[in-house]
Amino acid sequence: MQHAVIPIIGFAAFSGTGKTTLLTQLIPLLSQEGLKIGLIKHSHHSFEIDQPGKDSFRLRKAGAISVLLASRNRRAIITEIDSELEPRLDDQLKVLDQSNLDLILVEGFKAEHFPKIELHRPALNKPLLYPNDPNVIAVASDSPLTLPDNMTGLDLNQPAEIADFILNWHKETSHD
Repeated sequence: MQHAVIPIIGFAAFSGTGKTTLLTQLIPLLSQEGLKIGLIKHSHHSFEIDQPGKDSFRLRKAGAISVLLASRNRRAIITEIDSELEPRLDDQLKVLDQSNLDLILVEGFKAEHFPKIELHRPALNKPLLYPNDPNVIAVASDSPLTLPDNMTGLDLNQPAEIADFILNWHKETSHD
């Protein structure tokens, strides 16, 4: 990724596999180890984070294409995008402030080329992604899988194991 200035690792899986659930478990574990985490999540749905009645909502509905909300605690940018195309991860990296981060976690964007951990639940009857995606560096499953020797297998039900894998990967990647 051209616009990633720090290590980036993604979580790729079919819908319903538990990407968000795992990330909510991993982020505290990685943060406890001193990493400052950023996250980019792909949404396939039209979503609304602004609320009717709020000034920002009213200003956007009045025609502002981009609204930046700022306080001493946080900043949010709401930008209207007029495109039929799915967002590209590298474009999102351009607008993410990476200056105070150590690691970017990505949920989704499974078709793009960057290091990923595949999440797999055989009970969902979905195919494995790694045979067709050379960017998958590990597979986390809730059932034992037979993987090639060059592919790391992780237990999807053991977030601490996955966090340890990410921490080791981060150390190796950060020293490149």
